[in-house]
Amino acid sequence: MQPNMKMVQQMQNRLMKMQQELEETLVEGSAGGGAVRVQVNGLRAVKSVKIDPAAVDTEDIEILEDMILAAINDAMKQAEDLANERMGAITGGLQIPGLM
Repeated sequence: MQPNMKMVQQMQNRLMKMQQELEETLVEGSAGGGAVRVQVNGLRAVKSVKIDPAAVDTEDIEILEDMILAAINDAMKQAEDLANERMGAITGGLQIPGLM
């Protein structure tokens, strides 16, 4: 029984390390030829939204960025909830660290 517990602990440590690395890793998506740029970390958390002022009225940039950020985070949360619900059906409701 002891070797199995050791293997579980090693797996948990690897999953924790992977999650930390994902949290620190940023990727960038763009639209409109780079007029809108969004940075997201590996855990699908939106970190920033940038909009080229030439693309919109410069007086509305910050409000627009905040709205886009809120909408993206809301959609990401819904996607995460859906993934957790679907994974729950597979895992029988067990919460397995590192899985959605």
